[in-house]
Amino acid sequence: MKKFLLLFLFPATLFAQKFTKTEIKRYQAQAKQVEIIRDQYGIPHVYGKTDADAVFGLLYAQCEDDFKRVEMNYVEKLGRLSEIKGEKEIYNDLLIRLLIDSTEAISDYQNAEPWMKKLLDAYADGINYYLYKNPNVKPALLTKFKPWYPYLWTDGSIGAISTADITVNELRNFYSGEQKIGTLVPKILDHQTGSNGFAIAPQNTLSGNAILYINPHTTFYFRPEVQVTSEEGLNAYGAVTWGQFFIYQGFNENCGWMHTSNNVDVADSYIEKISRKDGKLVYEYDGKLLPVTQKKISIKYKNGNQTAEKNIDAYFTQHGPIMAERDGKWVSLKSFNRSAKSLEQSWVRTKAKGLDDYIKAMDLKANTSNNTVFADSKGNIAYWHGNHIPVRDTKFNWSKPVDGSTSATAYKGLHSVEEGVHIYNPKNGWLQNCNSTPFTVAGIYSPKKENYPAYMAPDGDNFRGLNAVKVLSKEHQFTIDKTIETGYDRYLSAFDLLIPALLNAYQAKADAYPNLKEPIAVLKKWDYRSSASSVATTLAIEWAQKLSPDIQKVYVDQGEADQVEKTTAFVKTATPEKLLGTLNTILKDLESKFGKWEMPWGDVNRFQRLTGNIDEVYDDQKESIPVGFASALWGQLPSFNSRVMPGTNKRYGVSGNSFVCAVEFGPKIKAKSLLAGGVSGNANSPHFYDQAKAYTEGKFKDVLFYKEEILKNVKKRYHPGE
Repeated sequence: MKKFLLLFLFPATLFAQKFTKTEIKRYQAQAKQVEIIRDQYGIPHVYGKTDADAVFGLLYAQCEDDFKRVEMNYVEKLGRLSEIKGEKEIYNDLLIRLLIDSTEAISDYQNAEPWMKKLLDAYADGINYYLYKNPNVKPALLTKFKPWYPYLWTDGSIGAISTADITVNELRNFYSGEQKIGTLVPKILDHQTGSNGFAIAPQNTLSGNAILYINPHTTFYFRPEVQVTSEEGLNAYGAVTWGQFFIYQGFNENCGWMHTSNNVDVADSYIEKISRKDGKLVYEYDGKLLPVTQKKISIKYKNGNQTAEKNIDAYFTQHGPIMAERDGKWVSLKSFNRSAKSLEQSWVRTKAKGLDDYIKAMDLKANTSNNTVFADSKGNIAYWHGNHIPVRDTKFNWSKPVDGSTSATAYKGLHSVEEGVHIYNPKNGWLQNCNSTPFTVAGIYSPKKENYPAYMAPDGDNFRGLNAVKVLSKEHQFTIDKTIETGYDRYLSAFDLLIPALLNAYQAKADAYPNLKEPIAVLKKWDYRSSASSVATTLAIEWAQKLSPDIQKVYVDQGEADQVEKTTAFVKTATPEKLLGTLNTILKDLESKFGKWEMPWGDVNRFQRLTGNIDEVYDDQKESIPVGFASALWGQLPSFNSRVMPGTNKRYGVSGNSFVCAVEFGPKIKAKSLLAGGVSGNANSPHFYDQAKAYTEGKFKDVLFYKEEILKNVKKRYHPGE
């Protein structure tokens, strides 16, 4: 493997991108076709004469709110983070370059249908017009956006890169030749704490209309709240990942869709039999020797005030790129991390008129990372566990590397939507998914595990899933408010197992731990619900996090024990010394940080929004808000995933509930929503922090969906560029 290192300087003028008079004239003409109305929360409601006009306005509005995030999402998918962040990102960039080929994205754009090409052109023009009108905005790298960039994404979940079980650390070891030990893993942003989706049929609602609950758990500020409307039948409201031109999770007048993440097998690693023939690398396949393909990948990276370049010889078999070496054998990866169909599917579903239309969108079979929870105005509810699922030989365990030298491990096409795990209109009248098994999605009416190959739904149960089934089974007269109340159930169901084990251990060893008498008494009285005033919540969560990494793993592979099974096994085998000794350590930690262990959860668990400046850090001395929610890892349905930061004693939220929405599909749409912090990423904007207090309390605002409602709450009304 040859590697070269070059150092050179780029004059600043090379990065300056001029917009031509023709381009500017085109931007200005399209801007006149677009109107953006900002409501009292700064939410952009974008109106265009055509779909392309609406896309133009949507991207312009996104850039107004947070151009940095728009740009960085594309820098990452271009495999160019190293040019901004330096050498540490080289192998993250290499992973992207190996799995997402920009030349294929360019080809997809050139061959796109005319209607799609109009949308792609409008996407780029909307961003570029923003840069033209705001010359003081200095892009970190991308000074002019290209219309093929959206083809770099698979299905809208920008961080969901499928790499089977191969880590970036393995990739680095293979291509650098340096055996470094680390924990660097592919960035799968939607797998931080998962997501929740509920669909409730008319039989279980007070109004007789279907209700959908949309609750992605992502890194904060990952998706803003928007509405995009055109005179060509587009009228969608919801969350859009920065830089996307379609609503990712949301609803239109006829139906709504919520995506949760899964562990469906959509990428596989292959053990290749590599040798040399006539001085060239070859690999074995069905008794034949085939040439290993080589491709030189050049990655520029920031090196102080200079730019350096690393050239890497990458290797490929028919399965895909070589990604690692294990036990002296090369491992390749077969994956589906970008396609033109994925973008088409993401767009057409936003204009679906109901279940039949949505099934047609699913028939494109291009969504690799998502489950879908669905409801429509006709009263239908539905669930699909994954979408793009290759057909494989069930004799193999596809969660592990398989033999690459035989066609027995070749894919045999894709499963149809009807072959996948799905359910339409179950008798119980509700559906749920919390990144858990699809075999509890409708309680006793769920699909049956024995009817599907293991690779299709390896996901196990988790404590959120248990809690969701429990609370949804209780209510039969759901309203929007009761749906939100259900979605904000704070019961931490993991402690149904953990706390009794702790109490039993204390009963057996109380004499050895006299200082635990008061903390144990606090935990014994606890109802397992988090709150800002609860000392028990602080003790329990700090204690549980130190017990075992196994019980914190939600996503499981084929044949693995799930979170509930692992926790059950743990409490059966954990010694009293392990359980009580860990609690004793927590008491000492709290006393060291705060001078006492009796710390209410809200005094420890905080929400603080940073501006995004590179030198800014979380700070106990700066303003923050107490939060009574906890991580959904322990079974609570709302999620607030927090941790102690460098230099802090308190915990600060980094992910969890972001855009949350409950929508009822009646003769008119009724909906309520909430957004973490606010829609703007600009610290000087009134909409940077205007939803923060409501967010920490779970108090929702009314969604303004119809123009007559929006016009009563106008804060700003303008054409892009004004």
